[in-house]
Amino acid sequence: REIMDKEKIAYLAGLFDADGSITYKQYYRSHKKNSNKKYWTWYVRMELSMINEEVVKYIHEILGVGTVRKKPPHKTSLGKRMQYRWRCNHREALSICKLFLPHAIVKKEKIEQIINHYKEG
Repeated sequence: REIMDKEKIAYLAGLFDADGSITYKQYYRSHKKNSNKKYWTWYVRMELSMINEEVVKYIHEILGVGTVRKKPPHKTSLGKRMQYRWRCNHREALSICKLFLPHAIVKKEKIEQIINHYKEG
């Protein structure tokens, strides 16, 4: 992975702060479909969706982690366009949180929660 410059990180952090989402929750669920055993499971995810495919691919290319997938509009959504989603989970999300923390405003609290979660674990 090439060394990222501060301007690119600041741009991506600002874009994510405005349009991205962070999920940091704990669920009680089974790990197998037909199992009665349930466990507490952490759900740590960062994602950003938009209709501009180039920007989403740029995010993926610069950060070097996560996945990019198409998110088709719902059948009942007339006039809606294809969305593209960049997403990363768990330790990948931790590495991105560390990069974005100095630039975060709106999502700062969630980013800090993820960083602290992995410090304790």
